[in-house]
Amino acid sequence: MTERGSLVRPAAASDAADIAAIYNHYVQHTVVTFEEEPLAPAEMARRIQAVAAASLPWFVAEEDGRLRGYAYATRWKERAAYRHSVEITLYVAHDHPRRGIGSRLYDALFPAIEARGVHVALAGIALPNEASVAIHERFGMRKVAHLEEVGFKLGRWVDVGYWQRIVAHRR
Repeated sequence: MTERGSLVRPAAASDAADIAAIYNHYVQHTVVTFEEEPLAPAEMARRIQAVAAASLPWFVAEEDGRLRGYAYATRWKERAAYRHSVEITLYVAHDHPRRGIGSRLYDALFPAIEARGVHVALAGIALPNEASVAIHERFGMRKVAHLEEVGFKLGRWVDVGYWQRIVAHRR
């Protein structure tokens, strides 16, 4: 799908280095992710393959031929009864905020998970993070949990909130 010189498409293993570059900024400079060491492109390629192996979607957004963001779904938990729930993740290049990239990615991701029979989408957000809260609520997610001081990164304790959306109402 394209819009204003942008393209949203399924991720490929060849995107791993660009995805890792976007993600590693957040790893090294923010509390948005609780990982503390940068990921090698090979590890990112492994993660892309694991999402595909679970028959779940991973999308990337390109603008002017450069990867600017990505979004994907993973299994929420491993126990069988959770099989209809996913956790969604969205990252936009730190130097390209508020340009609609995240919205275009979620415009692709939500229909894709619904088509796969997903019932519930969950998103964990390190708090505070007004931009992440805003986009998740724009896509119909609502806050359902707040975990206090569950992470420690960059010299401080970090809370995590969980947002949820019922994607499909069928069994």
